[in-house]
Amino acid sequence: MSNFVLNSKELKTAAQSLKAGDTVLLSGRVYTARDAAHQRLIDMLNSGEELPFDLDGATIYYAGPTEAPKGLEVGSCGPTTSCRMDSFTPTLLENGLCCMIGKGDRSDDVIASMIKNKAVYLCAIGGAGALAAKCIKKAKVIAFCDLGPESIKELELKDFPLIVGIDSLGNSLFIK
Repeated sequence: MSNFVLNSKELKTAAQSLKAGDTVLLSGRVYTARDAAHQRLIDMLNSGEELPFDLDGATIYYAGPTEAPKGLEVGSCGPTTSCRMDSFTPTLLENGLCCMIGKGDRSDDVIASMIKNKAVYLCAIGGAGALAAKCIKKAKVIAFCDLGPESIKELELKDFPLIVGIDSLGNSLFIK
């Protein structure tokens, strides 16, 4: 196992070097999206609409940050259970997504798509959303504001602690 300090712009090329169990301190731009936002992204792709952000090399964090208290960009910002996005994930990976952040195992279909598309799945610490919020330096809603906390937000991270849950070869920390 190795330790990495990465910027989100490096993830597309670094994904193939990361191995299950490696730790990552991630900085840079990521996007939040949960179930309802994922459905809208898929609907937009299916209808040929332009997405609110470029999927090529993008990272999606499965989170719905709460309202920001004074002095922070967001409130609690812990990961949601990733398998809730599994039906949407292969399509997003086929369209350029290179990294997902969440918690819990992924389906065999998602893992197969990760291998095919050389993507990586990083795990955030569940139950530590208030601590995670301290690594978020900027946050702004970029799409689907009607979804409230589950709108798509562009986050700017600084040294966000993660662990590689499933690498681009399909190696996993999860026992099946």
